[in-house]
Amino acid sequence: MENNRNPFKDTFKKVTTFLEEERTKRSFSITYQVIWNLLLIFIITAVLGVSFAGGVGAGYFASLVKDEEVRSKEDLKQDIYNFNETSEIFFANNVYMGKMRSDLERETVTIDQIPEHLSNALIATEDEYFYKHDGVVPKAILRAIFQDMTNAPIQSGGSTLTQQIIKNQILTNEVSFDRKAKEILLALRLEKFFDKKEILAAYLNLSTFGRNSNGRNIAGVQSAAKGIFGKDVKNLNLPQAAFIAGLPQSPFGYTPYTQNGTIKKNLQPGLDRMKTVLSRMKREGFITEAEYTTASKYNIVKDFIGRRPQPQEKYPWLTYEVEQRSIEILAKFLAKQDGVSEKDYNKDSKILDKYETLADRNIRQKGYKIHTTIDKKMLDKMEAAKNNYPNFGPDKYISSKTSKTEPVEVGAMLIENSSGKILSFIGGRDYKREQTNHATNALRSNGSTMKPLLVYAPGLELGALSPGSIVADMPIKVPAGSGYYEPGNYGDTFHGITTARTALLNSYNVPAVKFYMDIQGRNPVNYLEKMGFSSLTEDDHHNISMALGALQYGVSVEENVNAYTTFANSGKFIDAYMIEKIEAVDGKVIYQHKKKPVNVFSPQTAYLTLDMMRDVVRKGTAASVNHRLKFSSDWAGKTGTGQDYHDAWFVASNPKVTFGTWMGYDTPKPLEKNWGGLTYSQRNLYLWADLINAAYDANSSKVSTSKRFEMPGGIVTRSSCEVTGLPSDICSRLNMTGSDIANAKFAASKVGGTFNQGRFVRVGGRSYTALPTTPQEFTEPGLMLSSEILQKIGSKYIVDPGGLLSGKSGSSSGSLSENGKTPGAVSISVSGSSIVWGPSPDSDVIGYRIYRGSSKVGIVKAGSALTFKADNGAYMVRAVDIAGNESSASNIVNIGGNTKTPAKEPEQTKPAAGTPAKQDAVSEPEDENEDEPDQAETDETEEE
Repeated sequence: MENNRNPFKDTFKKVTTFLEEERTKRSFSITYQVIWNLLLIFIITAVLGVSFAGGVGAGYFASLVKDEEVRSKEDLKQDIYNFNETSEIFFANNVYMGKMRSDLERETVTIDQIPEHLSNALIATEDEYFYKHDGVVPKAILRAIFQDMTNAPIQSGGSTLTQQIIKNQILTNEVSFDRKAKEILLALRLEKFFDKKEILAAYLNLSTFGRNSNGRNIAGVQSAAKGIFGKDVKNLNLPQAAFIAGLPQSPFGYTPYTQNGTIKKNLQPGLDRMKTVLSRMKREGFITEAEYTTASKYNIVKDFIGRRPQPQEKYPWLTYEVEQRSIEILAKFLAKQDGVSEKDYNKDSKILDKYETLADRNIRQKGYKIHTTIDKKMLDKMEAAKNNYPNFGPDKYISSKTSKTEPVEVGAMLIENSSGKILSFIGGRDYKREQTNHATNALRSNGSTMKPLLVYAPGLELGALSPGSIVADMPIKVPAGSGYYEPGNYGDTFHGITTARTALLNSYNVPAVKFYMDIQGRNPVNYLEKMGFSSLTEDDHHNISMALGALQYGVSVEENVNAYTTFANSGKFIDAYMIEKIEAVDGKVIYQHKKKPVNVFSPQTAYLTLDMMRDVVRKGTAASVNHRLKFSSDWAGKTGTGQDYHDAWFVASNPKVTFGTWMGYDTPKPLEKNWGGLTYSQRNLYLWADLINAAYDANSSKVSTSKRFEMPGGIVTRSSCEVTGLPSDICSRLNMTGSDIANAKFAASKVGGTFNQGRFVRVGGRSYTALPTTPQEFTEPGLMLSSEILQKIGSKYIVDPGGLLSGKSGSSSGSLSENGKTPGAVSISVSGSSIVWGPSPDSDVIGYRIYRGSSKVGIVKAGSALTFKADNGAYMVRAVDIAGNESSASNIVNIGGNTKTPAKEPEQTKPAAGTPAKQDAVSEPEDENEDEPDQAETDETEEE
C-alpha cells in the first residue's frame, strides 16, 4: 500500500491544510495589506513627483521666455520676411540689365513658383513631419536635450523648418536653453498665424545655397536655380531640385563652384548629397522607385553653367554710375523719412555720411528695382562704334619719367532735350585699363565750347551784342596780375573787322574775349551756374580767359552737354538724369524723377545762339561732320580746343537731342595735330558722327526729326551798323554794310565821334600814328577813328588799332614810340647792281634814305626789302626814326666801277613840323588796298 501513495497529492494536501488554518489566513491578510499600501504610496508619490516635475519644468520654461515680447502676426511677418534681397537694374522701357553688386545675391519667389518636387525634397530631407507638427516635434526636442545633457553623439537635429526660420530670422545660433525655449515659443506662435505654404516659401527664400557660377554667395532657391543651372526655379527637373534641396545642410561644402566661379575639381560630396535627398524622397513616398532610379543616374554635372557676365562686367561704367546716383537719391529719401530737413542734410557732413552709408547698404540688400533712362540698343551700338573707331590718335608716354604709355581717351553724352533723359553715354576706351568715367566724372577745360554758354548767349541776353555786331579780330594786350594776357587765334592769324556770327563760326578767340570783357562786370558766370556747372571757383568768376574755356578745375562732358540743351529748350535748363524711378520690393515707387526747368535765357536769345551755331556746322569749324552723317537734321553746335591742344570737343543739338564728345589724354598733354591724315579736331568730329550714327541705327525716332528749331516772336532783321551803334559812314568805311537777325528788344546806343583824315607809318605790317615831326615821305594818308569807336568795335587793349581797316596785322606786340636817340648807322654792300643792307637795331626806325653823292635818290620803308637798284655811282644809306632823326652815314659803296667819291656827305635831315594825331586812333590808308587772302581755314581754327 505504501508503494501506491502519490507524493504530489500529499504535498498539495498539506499546503491546503496549512492555508485553511486560521493562523495562516490571518498572516496572509496582514501581508496583503502591507503590500497594497506600499504600492499605493508609490503610485501616489510617483504622481506627485511627476506633477511637481512638470510644474517645475513649466515654471522653468516660463522663466526662460519671460523677457520675450508677445509678437503679433504683423510683427512676426516683418521679422520673418526681413531678409536681404539683391536690388536689380533695368534699362529704359523695363529692359532687364542685371543685379546690383552685393555680398549676398538673393531673389525671392512666391510658393506657386516653386515646383512641388523641390518642396517635397526639402521636407523629406530637413523636416519629415512638417505637415503634421505645430512647429515643434516633442520627441525630437527631448532627444536633442538628452544628447546635449549626456554629451552623447548627435544622431539627428531637433529643429523643424519653422524653428530654423525663427533661429535665422529672429534669434541667433547661440547654444542655450534660453534661446531654445524662445525658439519653441516663437515657432508655435508662427504656426498659429501662418499656413504651411507661407512658412515653406519663407524658408526657401531665406536659406543660403552656396555660390553661383560667378563665385557670388547666393540665398533663396530662385538665385540658386539661376546661379547653378541658369534657369528659373519653376523649371527645375527632379534631380536639379534634389541637388538644391541638399545644399542648406552644408552650402559651401556641396556647392559646385569655387570662390572664383570655376567648377570644383571634387564634386562628389554634392553629388552624394543629391542621392541622399532622392533616397529620402522615395522613403517618404514623394517619388516612386522608378523615378528614384532614373534621377539617381542623371548626369547633373552637365547642367552646371559656366561663368556669366555680370552687369558690372558688361556695363561697368553704367553699373557704377547707377549705384552712385541711386545711393544719392535713396540717402535723401531715408533722411526725409527720419525728419531731417534738406538744409541740415546738405549742410552737415556727418548727416550726409550717415545716410549715404545707410543708403549704400540698403540699395544692395533691400531688393529695389532701379529703372534707368539708358536705351540698351543705343548703348550697345555706340560702344561697338567706339571700339571700332580707328582714328583716336597715337598712345603717348604718361610722362618723361616713365616708359608707360596711355591712349587717347574719350567721353560722350547723349541727352534728350525735352526731358533731360540721358539716353546713352561713353565712359571711356577700356574700363579694365582706366575706371574713370570720362562722361560724368572727368573735369577738363571745355575750350571754345564755352563761348556760346558764357559769352555769346549772355551777351545776347544782356543786349551787349547781336549776331551782326561788328568786332575787331586784332591782337590785344590786357593787363593781368603782374603781366599781360594776350589771347591768340589758331595759327596766330588775325582777321581784322568781322561780325559776332563770323567770329563764332570760325572760333576766333579775340572777339570772344572782347565781348566777354564788355559783360564781365554783369556776372555772366551766373548763367553757367544756372545751367548746372558745379565745379566753378571764385577765381573762375574773375578770369578773363574763362571766355575761352580756361577753368580752374574744368567741367564734365555731362555738364557741358547738358548746358547746351538749354538752347534747344528755348532758354530753359532741364537737368539731365539717369534714374527714372526706384521701386521697393513690394512694388511701391519710393522715387520718381520730376523735371524742374530753370529759366536761364529768353527764347529769343536761345534761338539767336542756335542760329549762329547752325553756321558752325554748315560752313564753320564743324562742317566736316555733314558728309559723315547717315541722316539730315537741323544741327547747331560748337567745336572746342583746350589749352595747348590738350582737349578736343564738339557739342551739337537738334530739336530732339544734344550730343557731345571729348577726346584727350588722362594725363593732360597735346593731342597729335595731324595723325592718319586727319587733324585732331577732325578725329573728334568723325568720332562724334560715328557715335550719333550708331544711336540713329539703334533708335532713329529718338535722335532724328525733320522739324527745325522754330523762330520765336521778337526776332527782327537789323544792319550791322544799327546793332553795333556805329554811324553809317563808319560802317561803309569798314565794309560792314550787311544785316542779320537780332532781338527786337534791344537797340544799341549810338557811338559818339567819327573819323578824320590823318597820316600814319607802317612798320613790319603794322600801322602807327605819325608824329608831328615824322617825315611825310615815310607816311601814308588814312582815317583817324575816335577812341569811342575803337572801344565799341575793338578795345583799348588793341595793340595795333591802325590795322582795323586792312585786316592786316603783324605778330609784334610792341608799340612804336621815339626812343630819344639818333639811330645808329647801318652797313651796306653791293649785290649785282643793287645796294643791300640789314635792318637798323633801333626799334623806332621807320625807313631809310639812299644817297648818291650828296643827293637823295630814294627811300625804303621799314619792313620792306632792304635793297635799292642803283645806277653807276657812289652810294650811302642813312636810317630815319619816327621823330625824323637821321643816322650818320653808312659806309660808301660803288656801282659800275665808278670809284669817284662824292665831294661832300649830305647834311643830316632835321625833323619837320607836322600835324599831331592820336596814336591809338589811326586807321589804314584810304588810297591803298594791300589786303592779302586769309589763310585757308581748316575744320578747326581756334586756339584757347
